[in-house]
Amino acid sequence: MTDARTKRTQTLAAAAKAKSQAKSEAAEKAIRTLVKRGEPITFQAVQREANVSHAFLYNHPDLRERIERLRAQTRPVPAPTPPADEQSTLALALTGQITRLKKQHREEVQALRDALEQAHGENLDLRRELARRGGDAAVPQ
Repeated sequence: MTDARTKRTQTLAAAAKAKSQAKSEAAEKAIRTLVKRGEPITFQAVQREANVSHAFLYNHPDLRERIERLRAQTRPVPAPTPPADEQSTLALALTGQITRLKKQHREEVQALRDALEQAHGENLDLRRELARRGGDAAVPQ
């Protein structure tokens, strides 16, 4: 029985190695395809294209290094920052918008609290009325 078990173990190990090799080849092909299309090389893009997991890509140093190198090469150049006066105008406009939205939020939260308080009061009144009428008696509609 030891020979059968050893053979099964060897077969499983060979299958796992073949599967890993197939995934590595799929990842390499995915990288080439993405480069050909001119798409950014990211772990997520390679994962999606090759149908492999992020963990697989991160756990294979050669693939990981290649993706990181290609990703660094294809990073877009950041857009130039606008002049200081445009930045301050934008900042003022956004600050004003945030202030208005915060005020609107506070007012809406307060309205909800008031409505909840009123509903609790009505619920308490109904419970008292139910108790006064005899406890479990059905409330007429």
